[in-house]
Amino acid sequence: MIKSRRSEDHLHTDVLLSKISEYDIFKYYCPNFIELSKKFCSDLREDQKPGVSIVYWKGKLLYKDFGHPDHTFDCFNYVKFKYSCNFVEALTIIDNDFNLGLASKVNNTTFTMGFAGRITNKKPTIQKLTLIKKKSRPWSKLDKSFWERYLITKKTLLKFDVSPISHYWINENRFTCNEITYAYKIGKKYKIYAPNEEYKWTSNTTNKHVQGYKQLPSTGNLLILTSALKDVMCLYEMGIPAIALQSEMIMPDEKLITHLKSRFKEIAIFYDNDFTNPNNPGQTMANKIKKKYYFTNIFVPDEYCCKDLSDYIAKFNSFGGMQALIELTSNIKTWQHEEPKETRKLETQLQQNTKD
Repeated sequence: MIKSRRSEDHLHTDVLLSKISEYDIFKYYCPNFIELSKKFCSDLREDQKPGVSIVYWKGKLLYKDFGHPDHTFDCFNYVKFKYSCNFVEALTIIDNDFNLGLASKVNNTTFTMGFAGRITNKKPTIQKLTLIKKKSRPWSKLDKSFWERYLITKKTLLKFDVSPISHYWINENRFTCNEITYAYKIGKKYKIYAPNEEYKWTSNTTNKHVQGYKQLPSTGNLLILTSALKDVMCLYEMGIPAIALQSEMIMPDEKLITHLKSRFKEIAIFYDNDFTNPNNPGQTMANKIKKKYYFTNIFVPDEYCCKDLSDYIAKFNSFGGMQALIELTSNIKTWQHEEPKETRKLETQLQQNTKD
């Protein structure tokens, strides 16, 4: 039976959390969750190896999938994502499943999990998420072969705090790495990159950690906002300063952009061109940033069948075409270079496209 609603009660996160806990919400909707910081298999994706924990982070509980960094949610956004609904609908689902009676209108008389949510008085022991620790190993011929395909040198890898590793630890849980696995050190945090694994990324970074920021020159003509540290390093090899946020789906912070504008004459975007995806999330976000900040948007043309800068370099074993693309689009000469055949072809095509 649904309780009568007091006048001060309404459908809001604060009101919900005054009646039930984040812990209760996760326990109800996340069937594999047993206890805080204990790894379990995700129910949001196919997951054969436990790689998910619910952890205490900055004052609240977070669902954190170390094999899929985009799957990081508080309890409300977990429900929103799981049931593909909007935020208000997620609150309504929780309200209904726990019989709280906060919604002005009852939309459903059944329970999402087949039974009513249980409100407990249990206060879970809070264990904060520890820093990722790693064990470095010597550089090998395999490392050289992997990074050479992107024309990235060991000197550049060292400058950007990239190191080869054999193991890493998360909350004292030890993971053995594939032959080519790397730790990106960003501030005091780490991103673990395993290019040959199904789930390539593990990290404890936050949206505030800007990749490549520490390595920027004090001033310059052109700065590029790109997708990933690998692309940042490719651009560095081309003589172009660049940074990457933790995800392409993040809108750059206004304070950060204001600061960067004081240091660089022009800022351009070079995000993924997900040409095989009808939604093309990389260019969708690039255009949102362009609309907000009036930046130039650069991307690899569809006909090259490369979604990003590093893919192009690996395919053509050359910076030249992308150098021409950047210079023609931004109208800023970056460095003098001998133009190979592929460069001249792309530059001619781009000039024709500009006329059209």
